[in-house]
Amino acid sequence: MRDTRCLTWVQARSKFLPLITIRSTHVEAFVSILSARSVGVCFLSVSLWAAPSWGQATKATARPLVSTPASSLDQGAASNPLKIAQLKWYIAASSLHFSAGNQPYGLCFDGANIWAADFGSDTVTKIRANDGGLLGTFTVGHAPYGVTFDGANVWVSNQDDATVSKLRASDGTVLGTFAVGRGPSWMAFDGQNLWVTNGVDNTVTKLRVSDGKTLGTFAVGVSPIAAAFDGTNIWVTNYGDGTVTELRASDGAKVQTIATGSGPLGIAFDGKSMWVVNAGGNGSGTVSEIQVSDGTILGTFAAPDGPYGIAFDGAYLWLSGALYTQVIRASDGALVAQWHIPPTVGVAFDGAHVWITNINQNTVTKY
Repeated sequence: MRDTRCLTWVQARSKFLPLITIRSTHVEAFVSILSARSVGVCFLSVSLWAAPSWGQATKATARPLVSTPASSLDQGAASNPLKIAQLKWYIAASSLHFSAGNQPYGLCFDGANIWAADFGSDTVTKIRANDGGLLGTFTVGHAPYGVTFDGANVWVSNQDDATVSKLRASDGTVLGTFAVGRGPSWMAFDGQNLWVTNGVDNTVTKLRVSDGKTLGTFAVGVSPIAAAFDGTNIWVTNYGDGTVTELRASDGAKVQTIATGSGPLGIAFDGKSMWVVNAGGNGSGTVSEIQVSDGTILGTFAAPDGPYGIAFDGAYLWLSGALYTQVIRASDGALVAQWHIPPTVGVAFDGAHVWITNINQNTVTKY
C-alpha cells in the first residue's frame, strides 16, 4: 500500500523525480490578494462537496468549508462567455471538493468531464464537470500518472508498466495498451499524435492516436516529465538538467534547448508563450515565460515552495504545488491569489473553472 503521507513523484527504483515530504494532514486555507483592479459584479456561493463512493453516476453531497477566504475580481472574465453566464467575475477563493481515487495526479478535460489519474489505486476517475457527479472509475495500468484527451479518447500514462492506456471517453472502455519508454509521465496531443515523456530513458515517444503505432522515439534532456504543443512544435520539460527542449512535431527534430530554472515540471501554452514551473529547492521555486517564436525568456517570476503543475484559463496561470496553490496574471506575471492548501499536483481548465488534484485528500478541487 502506498504511503499517502508523502508525495513520491516516482518510486525509488526509478530515481528520476524528487521527493517532497508533506507534513499537513488537514486543509488550511487563506488567500492573499496582491492586485485587484477590475470593476464588476462579485457573486460568491460557498460550499464544499464530496462525491460518494465509487460506482454508478451520482450527485455530490455538500459539506461545510473549513474556512472562507476572500475573492479577487477577475480581469479576464469579460472575455470568457462561460464566466459571464455564471456571473463568475472573480477568481474563486471558495471551492468544491470531489472524491477521486487514491493519490490523484494528472488531470484532463474531455469537453464535458474531468478525468483524474489515480496513481495509488491503478485507476482513472471520471467526474462530470458541471456538478461533480461521479461517472465511473476504470482500471488501467500500474501507477497511472498523466491523462490526455485526443478529441475522442483519453490516454493514461502508466509509470510502473512503461505503457499508455487508451480509453474511450464516452464509457471508459479500454481500447488498447501500448508500450512506450520507462517512467512515462505527462503527455501532449498535437492533433494527430500523442507525445509521451519517458523520464527514465530521457526520451519522448510519438504515438499515432488512431492505432497506437509508435512513429518515433526522440532524445531530449535529463528526466523529461511534461510536454505541451504550441500548434507547430512540442515543448518538453527536463526536470533533471533544468532545461526545456523544443521538438518539431512533424518529424521530432530538435529545434533548441533552453535553460530555465532548477527542476522544471509542469508546462502550459497561453497562445504566444510557454510557461514553465521550476520546482527549485529551499523555497526558491519560479515560473519562466518563454516566447515560442524564438525561445527568449521573457520573464522569471517567484513561485515559492515547490510549484508543480500549471494551466492557463485565458487570463491567468494556475499553479499547484507542495505548499501553495497560486494564481499569476499572464500579462505581467504578478501573483494575484494564493492558497495554503498542500499538496496539489495536476491542474486542468474546463472553460469556466479550474480543477486541481489533492493527493493526500484523494480529492479534486473545482475553483
